[in-house]
Amino acid sequence: MAKLNFVTVFLATLAALGVQAVPMIEKRQSITTLTSSQVAVFKPFSWFAATAYCDPSVTKTWTCGTNCNANSDFIPVASGGDGSSIQFWYVGYSPSQSTVVVAHQGTDTSQIEALATDAEIVRGSLDSTLFPGIDSSVGVHDGFRDEQAKTATQVLAAVKSAISAHGATKVTVVGHSLGAAIALLDGIYLPLHITGVTFKTIAYGMPRVGNQEFADYVDAHISLTHINNKDDIVPIVPGRFLDFAHVPGEIHILNDLSWIFCPGQDNEDANCTIGYVPNIFSGDTDDHSGPYDGVKMGCS
Repeated sequence: MAKLNFVTVFLATLAALGVQAVPMIEKRQSITTLTSSQVAVFKPFSWFAATAYCDPSVTKTWTCGTNCNANSDFIPVASGGDGSSIQFWYVGYSPSQSTVVVAHQGTDTSQIEALATDAEIVRGSLDSTLFPGIDSSVGVHDGFRDEQAKTATQVLAAVKSAISAHGATKVTVVGHSLGAAIALLDGIYLPLHITGVTFKTIAYGMPRVGNQEFADYVDAHISLTHINNKDDIVPIVPGRFLDFAHVPGEIHILNDLSWIFCPGQDNEDANCTIGYVPNIFSGDTDDHSGPYDGVKMGCS
């Protein structure tokens, strides 16, 4: 597949969502501040990501409080997980967004930080059955890989069912924290098994998931936006010194609440995450759950 310039994908995503893009982003490839209308595009997906923290017993009926009520027209198709050994997940269709939605639960800051900074951290190749055709040089965090594998086939079946039931042509995968890492892997996995629809992934507070080859694969194949809040430390782990690399598509929310688009992989500009939060000691774990344009992650 031909390599996709991320800025082109970013602009196309905004256009598909009915938002006029900031002029000159593609030409300059520079740090850009999003307009209020561009920020607003992401709010329904922030609510979807937050709702992934709700138990399947309520996401099956979509009676789960403030965050899911904000997307009141959503039609659930399937959900699962136990919130412990298997992260909660759900799949359904959003008529107002004209997309199938796949959402994965995150985890609390202490757990994701421990998982992502474990001294015994190991990368491995993707399972060739789940990810056919992806080169073995593409390495991913084995903990994130194993979490995605637990629900992969169930999610795939639910997405196929939702597409068929609603004649959908778009699929959007969302998640926060650990759920963001799973969502990114689902964003790679699902298009390998489903054709005829377009896919995009919107992730919040996402750690680095794989090596440079992984980041390059995402850059070439996946429509991705990952949103980082203020001084959140999770997006800077695992460290680059462990040969992990961040994927493109970063939006960083600054302390003044402006949203900054940071093109490229691990953009080192002072307004992008790794310039803003150079190490875990300068971060703030309280920023991990948001708010993302007023949306706090969690079942509320």
